[in-house]
Amino acid sequence: MRRLTAILAAAGVSCAVLAGLSTTWDQGPEAPDSVPHVVTKDIQEGIERHIEEQTRRGGGYFRIPFRETPLQLRLVRVHVEYLANLGPRRHFACVDMANIDGDVYDVDFFLAGDPGEMTVTETTVHKINGRPIYVWRQRSDRTWHRVPVKDASPELLGVIAGTDEFDFIYRATLPELTDTARMWLPVPSDDEFQTVEVKSIDVPGQQQMLRDSQYGNKVLMLTLSPKDSGRIVTMRFHARRREKGVYPAKSTDVQRYLEPERLVPIDETFRRIAEEAVKSKNGDLARARALYDHVIDRMRYMKYGSGWGQGDAAYACNVRTGNCTDFHSYFIALCRSVGIPARFAIGAAIPSERADGGIDGYHCWAEFYTDGRWWPVDISEGDKCSSLSTYYFGHNPANRIELSRGRDLVVEPGPASGPINFLAYPVLEVGGEPADVKVRFSFRRTRSDRT
Repeated sequence: MRRLTAILAAAGVSCAVLAGLSTTWDQGPEAPDSVPHVVTKDIQEGIERHIEEQTRRGGGYFRIPFRETPLQLRLVRVHVEYLANLGPRRHFACVDMANIDGDVYDVDFFLAGDPGEMTVTETTVHKINGRPIYVWRQRSDRTWHRVPVKDASPELLGVIAGTDEFDFIYRATLPELTDTARMWLPVPSDDEFQTVEVKSIDVPGQQQMLRDSQYGNKVLMLTLSPKDSGRIVTMRFHARRREKGVYPAKSTDVQRYLEPERLVPIDETFRRIAEEAVKSKNGDLARARALYDHVIDRMRYMKYGSGWGQGDAAYACNVRTGNCTDFHSYFIALCRSVGIPARFAIGAAIPSERADGGIDGYHCWAEFYTDGRWWPVDISEGDKCSSLSTYYFGHNPANRIELSRGRDLVVEPGPASGPINFLAYPVLEVGGEPADVKVRFSFRRTRSDRT
């Protein structure tokens, strides 16, 4: 039950609902053995059916009263990692929905009933373009209450300082394989901020450990056949991580971090924008901060439409929306355009407010170089919580794991499509053609020193 309430709190579950949860499963209005078994697929079908019906009744839009202007929404995605059964015939779902003005709202739903007969009992808006309206804090009696973002501690907002230690579980489910296939997966490495122990690698097919030629990332390549269709790839790592601040460069030969990449070009457009943003700023540190602030001011965090999530700096520049890859690719292109070396890393942010459970996909960040030191920055997180924008200019919290670094990764043997754009989710090719893989990250915290 502790794990369930923590997951629900992280997703923004209503205080009233959480307060009503019992500490054991057999204290509900009906004994569990008399209630139909509910799985997350049932809850997903229930909420999707509700949204579809309300959208039809709303003339093509899901309508919610919100502040002064009612929202007219359309479904973007259901967060399957947060679907939960609260108890007998009580359920929770978290959904991303896009308004007609382009903003994306994180909406929480509470449902009641059995599979195929669920009804929505409460609907609340929790986030706008990734920015929380409130967060949740647990009381000593294990119930939860709302905390305005302006009053929330860094830990409630996702930051663990000092050190953190956790098991990280990487799972990927193979699709139907109609031909011989190859898949490339990241294997995290040790560095001065993280120590990673491989606890187990349970994978089908033939294995080969590779390293990319430029950044030294470890990459596991699997050679697969049609008989591996539907198999699950599972890798378990134990990570000890410490908070990353500004740190000395091991080498001052950083010219390669001024070079363009396939989706991070350097052209007149980026030079013009960057030079305007850094005008009158003295020194690379002040100039990098001006570019950091420019990206926050120009971009909106939105995972909606097509083109986002590729780390395409030109897309980010033109559309002005995207996820963490787009934010940081744009920043890196701007930095390089005015002579500031910058580089990319990707992994996962480990939730700070709970001890285990699912992780909402990958997360990435950037670093820039000045005066012999690397400065880590996380602009998309700084954008979500303005109170942490200064912290994320020069820090990464302890609660994350780095899976790989760099762009356009080259391994041998490599994909037929060419260098790997970036490596967090697997790269799968079936018969030499790209194919999608269903991925799920999860974790279990084993210790943390929260200073």
